[in-house]
Amino acid sequence: MKLFDVYPLFDINIVKGKGCYTYDDQGNTYLDLYGGHAVISVGHSHPHYIKRISDQVENLGFYSNSVVNRLQEEFAEKLGKASGYENYRLFLVNSGAEANENALKLASFHTGRKKVLSFHKSFHGRTSAAVRVTDNPAIIAPVNQGMDVTFLTIGDNERLEMELKTGDYCAFIIEGILGIGGIIVPDPCFMQNLQNLCKETGTVLILDEIQSGYGRSGRFFAHQYSGIHPDLITVAKGIANGFPMGGLLIAPHFEAKYGMLGTTFGGNHLACAAGLAVLEIMEQEQLVQNAESVGNYLFQELTNMDGIKEVRGLGLMIGLEFDEPVKPIRQKLLFEHHIFTGVSGSNVIRLLPPLCLSMQQATQFIQTLKKVLAEK
Repeated sequence: MKLFDVYPLFDINIVKGKGCYTYDDQGNTYLDLYGGHAVISVGHSHPHYIKRISDQVENLGFYSNSVVNRLQEEFAEKLGKASGYENYRLFLVNSGAEANENALKLASFHTGRKKVLSFHKSFHGRTSAAVRVTDNPAIIAPVNQGMDVTFLTIGDNERLEMELKTGDYCAFIIEGILGIGGIIVPDPCFMQNLQNLCKETGTVLILDEIQSGYGRSGRFFAHQYSGIHPDLITVAKGIANGFPMGGLLIAPHFEAKYGMLGTTFGGNHLACAAGLAVLEIMEQEQLVQNAESVGNYLFQELTNMDGIKEVRGLGLMIGLEFDEPVKPIRQKLLFEHHIFTGVSGSNVIRLLPPLCLSMQQATQFIQTLKKVLAEK
């Protein structure tokens, strides 16, 4: 049997990681400024993370959600304190797409409505409902097309007000910062207006913080720059530093009923151990603050760099837009200088490093990028 060929792959076999570095099977060292799609939050192979998981799996890796799991309760308490959402409740799943699926389902249960509003250039996952609210027709199969979704342009307050006041929507889903859409940061005034309109019309506001959350923006959640409080918040990626885990933070006004949501593997003992390790490391090493300070430094230096059209983002979620396709730049960074970066579309390089990225490592990237751009 061979693998189903759906991923274009770099011919690099990463076999080890440490902090902000990864290592291939040829002995090469790479500075990781992509974190495996923003998944690596506290750095590769952190000793506390390893110990937490090892100790847990030695005792119990998994049992079902039909019995008490104190680790889930401990994790929920720590996440509430870290995020500032102590009065919300938590439902644990396995991935970001699954978190968004359950958020949309819960919004529909709560309102009794079916229609959903989303944004152009959005990405919310590849499963049934999550892919339908994603603005990419190429990955929406015919079986997914029955759901009624309207896409708006970020910043279009007039259309937003018209749709919400006349459309009878169950939910509005928006990313804290649009990731695949090009690292677009929604304007705080737009976000505040969106929240007010959702409250006025009884529409559930879902904040997809799967990529932009967990400290990456320099706040625990990117939407906290706007001072809003969404009804539902979805998290994944950095939540467990590579262990498959996702979650849904649920405002107090939602009523829970037995059987309305469910999962086999979500919130299992091993996942909770990984999630607890991440929160403990983030607190001990002040990684949210580090994301803000190192991110500000990168932003300032990159904004003043010749050859870059625009720099966007917050904290350690940064997009570098160029006038031309970035593929040659990215390949030089990777194959000649051993630095991993990501992309958003054809003209944007996306930086999503571990939150422990140091000023020295950030400087290394800046100097290398200057060299690459000077060689163009």
